[in-house]
Amino acid sequence: MTPPGSGAPEFEIELEREEGEEEVPTESVIVAAPEVVATTLGEYVSAWWRKARSGDSGVLPVVVALVLIVVVFQILRHKFLSAGNLVDLFNQMVVFALFAMAEVFVLLLGEIDLSVVYNAGIGAGLMAALVAPPYNLPWWLCIVIGVGTCTLIGLVLGTLITRLRLPAFIVTLAAFLGLEGVMLWMFDRFSVAVGGVIEVSNPTLTNLVAGNISVLVSWVVMAVLVLAFGVYSVVRDTRRRASGLVTPPLGFTLLKSAAVAGAGVVVVVVCSFNRGTTTFVARGVPWSIPILLAIFAGATLLLSRTRFGRYLYAIGGNTEAARRAGINVTRIRTIAFGLTGMMAGFAGMMYLSLLGSIATDIDPSYMLFAVAAAVIGGTSLYGGRGKALHGILGGLVIATVYNGIFLMGFGADVEYMIVAVVLLAAIAVDSLTCGGQRAR
Repeated sequence: MTPPGSGAPEFEIELEREEGEEEVPTESVIVAAPEVVATTLGEYVSAWWRKARSGDSGVLPVVVALVLIVVVFQILRHKFLSAGNLVDLFNQMVVFALFAMAEVFVLLLGEIDLSVVYNAGIGAGLMAALVAPPYNLPWWLCIVIGVGTCTLIGLVLGTLITRLRLPAFIVTLAAFLGLEGVMLWMFDRFSVAVGGVIEVSNPTLTNLVAGNISVLVSWVVMAVLVLAFGVYSVVRDTRRRASGLVTPPLGFTLLKSAAVAGAGVVVVVVCSFNRGTTTFVARGVPWSIPILLAIFAGATLLLSRTRFGRYLYAIGGNTEAARRAGINVTRIRTIAFGLTGMMAGFAGMMYLSLLGSIATDIDPSYMLFAVAAAVIGGTSLYGGRGKALHGILGGLVIATVYNGIFLMGFGADVEYMIVAVVLLAAIAVDSLTCGGQRAR
């Protein structure tokens, strides 16, 4: 059984037509995955286009929508594509993307976690409080404690859901309310909390977002990462091809590496402009971007290159079939909720650094944005299909809308309505695609 959405080839069998049988129209034939039938880049593109026309368009709708949103905001506000605003957008995107990646792990199971916001708030509150007097713990230890606490909360929720067979929606909704109370209780007992707010007193925690890598180091790091990605992709595909496994053509691999290199160059060029005022200079890539890339790489490897990831896709595609195949469904589902909690902890860490403080009135709409970003990015609500990349793409869409509306001077009312429209469109595409696949 091939886990849906795992990136593995989907083999389609076309039966030979009996004599006298009517020929099946080309449009109704199920198209194989491009890497199955393609040996050259041209064949790969043609096969991908046929697959897109059949309903499986991948991230193309997200990319097209993102381009259109950027064009509209740039026309309405010429400042939108300025270096300073784009870097602000990148920093905002990091928080949305991490919340979205947190939801990807449970959405792959066809579940949902509504508690990620206050789980993240508890983790961020521990980091901010323990690094300050009277505790004065090292900043790295505070991060470990905060993220570890969020992971533990996720594991507890997963255990309740799997062992007691309770609906994830109800359990995480109860946790959404309960963790808000825990956060209020916790802040009342920290002397450093003033008026329900804890300010960040450690420069390292602040510089996770506010700090910048020097321009020279930014270029060097970008070149190393792009080269490593290209070499890894070529070596991986070469080994798969030598083993007789289905592999995309070399031209596609090189084109993908070139696209990554182009994106890296654009980011570094934008961040190399002076974004400061007359009193200070701000140049270089923010630390938030490599931090996000490191977390994204870890999540991607976990989902695509480990047994756990294959099991996760299998359970999301067909739980009963996965159970009959010998997969410990209960354990995998519990771990998935723990990973959601861990990602929420990372999101809380970057949220804390972005604002420079954490308050008990943390915006609960981030919970809705987390689910919206994951679905908008391409993760299916029906389970079995999704990637960490979808969290980044969806987070970028949400951050772009959020940033553009702020520049135009509109309030949260317009922001929520636009995000709602984009989310409904994404769910409609997901529903139609999954419906078509089920029908076939």
